[in-house]
Amino acid sequence: MSPPAVAPRPAGRLRAPGAPAATPPGRVVPLYRADERHPQAQVCRRCTIRSEALFGALDETALDRIHVHIAELMLAPGEPLSRRGDDAALYTVRAGVVRAERSTTRGDRRIVRLAGAGALIGQEALLGRRSDDEWVACTAAQLCRIPASLVRELLRSEPALGQALMQRWQSALDDTEAWLADLATGPARRRVVRLVQRLAGLGDGRHLWLPRRSEMGAMLDLTLETASRQISALRRDGVLTAVGPGGAEVSPAALAAALRAADDA
Repeated sequence: MSPPAVAPRPAGRLRAPGAPAATPPGRVVPLYRADERHPQAQVCRRCTIRSEALFGALDETALDRIHVHIAELMLAPGEPLSRRGDDAALYTVRAGVVRAERSTTRGDRRIVRLAGAGALIGQEALLGRRSDDEWVACTAAQLCRIPASLVRELLRSEPALGQALMQRWQSALDDTEAWLADLATGPARRRVVRLVQRLAGLGDGRHLWLPRRSEMGAMLDLTLETASRQISALRRDGVLTAVGPGGAEVSPAALAAALRAADDA
């Protein structure tokens, strides 16, 4: 009697007993867990100001493409973040207020911009330029240093990020123009009131960082004595109340009235 027919074994490598089955053709086997995310992506996802910051334009999938470490910096009041002529770096302000300082050809110091939580500074890093300004912490500040290479990489695949970046560049330009129009020209009273309005916007609308009189003069191109007189007048009018060293509380109603009076003067 003939032995029963045996079905032919498919061609291929033999599998030892107990070994896992061969991977079916066309199936991709990941080299790491599919749900594993880079720690930095998780940090950015949990960021409390993400909606206000540049990476607020990224969705969950795009955030998972962040595979580099983003350094977190803590600055004390008066501590410099960068010097003029340094290689520019891109930063997001997470908390606090920082200022940009620039020196004139005569050597006079001028404060030309303030930035608060959610602001992006150092955009010139994307162009490979050096910093034109010196950035200094006005209050205790927390910032994230974002590698320019990471932003360039994300821009190639995330159009929303490009749009957000252009909006922030335009916002910085608008801020510079408004600074010149509102804070560098006109009567001293109006300059100081407009500055207080801007400082309130960098805080919670009621509590603000109040610059020293010398810093205020560097912002507004006023003498120390003039800045001091104007702040004293705002206190008498109930616009400002001193709160500890370097702080103040503002009355929104009194500030609005002072703004109307300054504009009508």
